[in-house]
This record gives sequence, structure tokens and C-alpha cells, in this order.
Amino acid sequence: MDTNAVLDIGAVALGLAAKLAAPALITALVVGFAISLLQSVTQIQEVTLSFVPKAIAVAVALLVCGNWMISELVMTTHTLFDRIPELLAG
Repeated sequence: MDTNAVLDIGAVALGLAAKLAAPALITALVVGFAISLLQSVTQIQEVTLSFVPKAIAVAVALLVCGNWMISELVMTTHTLFDRIPELLAG
């Protein structure tokens, strides 16, 4: 296995990690921003007011995007397993 193959596998892994983390992170960012804006407008400083909606929104995002996330992970794993003979050959 040469350096280019290792770098290619690393790039695929980092890209997959970014794609799989994006729905949860973007949802938490948007909900957190909306709740922070609401808290600053109403001057309510309650910690659970920001945590609970974010947790619920991330759970919903994972339920909605879960099937897509698993299919992406399985497809990438199949692709990497299919490349094993090519990587071992040289």
C-alpha cells in the first residue's frame, strides 16, 4: 500500500465523518442560535431552556437522517472492502 492510497482512504474517512456529523451539528447550531436569540430578547437565563430543545432537535434530526447516514456508512464500507485486493497488490 503506497502513500497515495493511505491519503485517499484518510480523505474518504474525513469526508464521511463530516457528512455524517453535519445533520446533527447543523441542527444543534440552528436551534441553539434561535434559543439564544430568544433568551437575549426576553432576558431569561435558564440553562435547561437551551439544552432540552437542542437535545430534542438533534434526536429528531438523527431519526430523520438516520437511514441516509447508515446507507452512506455501509456504501463506503463496501467500497473500502472492494478495494482491499487492489491495496494489497501493491
